[in-house]
Amino acid sequence: MAHAIILRNHGNSDALVHEDINVEDPKADELRIRQTGIGVNFHDIYVRSGLYKTLELPGIPGCEAVGVIEAIGENAKNLCVGDRVAYVTGSYGAYASHRILPAALAIKVPKELPDDLVASNLLRSMTVDMLLSRVAQVKSGDTILVQAAAGGVGRLLCQWASYLGATVIGTVGSNEKAERAKAAGCDYPILYRDVDFVEAVFDITNGEGVDIAYDSVGRDTFYGSLECLKFTGHLINFGQSSGSVTPLEMQQLATKSLSVSRPILFHYMDQNHVYRAMVSSAFKAFSEGVLQMEPVKRIPLELASQSHDILESRSGGGSLMFVP
Repeated sequence: MAHAIILRNHGNSDALVHEDINVEDPKADELRIRQTGIGVNFHDIYVRSGLYKTLELPGIPGCEAVGVIEAIGENAKNLCVGDRVAYVTGSYGAYASHRILPAALAIKVPKELPDDLVASNLLRSMTVDMLLSRVAQVKSGDTILVQAAAGGVGRLLCQWASYLGATVIGTVGSNEKAERAKAAGCDYPILYRDVDFVEAVFDITNGEGVDIAYDSVGRDTFYGSLECLKFTGHLINFGQSSGSVTPLEMQQLATKSLSVSRPILFHYMDQNHVYRAMVSSAFKAFSEGVLQMEPVKRIPLELASQSHDILESRSGGGSLMFVP
């Protein structure tokens, strides 16, 4: 019997309820997939809590997974029963053992990439591709600031930016996380609980500031990140783990001719050819060693609430993956 996590009401992690479901045969442009690994992301917490009201309730959360095709619609091209595929979607439904998926979203996974890596890191690595090459174009010689540099996206962002030749400054919450950030390519970890990170950034950059600041924390760090920018710098806010940012006045940007972006991955992958290019870029980065796999914690799907508690604790839980 197929099973899934159902969200009926927004709330704490116990709002995630494990239930049996029925999965129909695919229509002409669809696939039925038996999922073997399901990614867990902070976005899922925003959806569960109601901060993002983008999932119609009751519904099945989750944005990414890896699986094996069990049945295929007549119009689905270049795919076969038995193919191992991955996907990322803004339409949710990934927290399930089996699902129906639009065939256009399914992309074959290279043999050398294991389920654990792809299921837990595809959305993250696509996000990093978006941040480094689409929202901004990071190049050798740039200096960037990464808030939460030891987090899931933060570590990948440090790795890829370092590969591109950027100098990476990152904020972390402990000495242990500082070592993890260093191992991921962060040149200057800053213990933000011990020092003022804005002062530390200007000390490191000899008073100049950074070209680009990447901020996924939101309320607690946004205006500090803005202050860290040099003239004509760019702040990219791509998350709000500490809460929503208070309104920004345009005059605050004019003081140094700054720019601010608030990108959403699903908007960037709205066109299928762009989506496929981003997936291809992520697969290539892992295949060529630009991005290194970290240990993945495998959690049974029925214990979904545990994974959300780990993420929300900011305890450095590493990559997480549900196993149906």
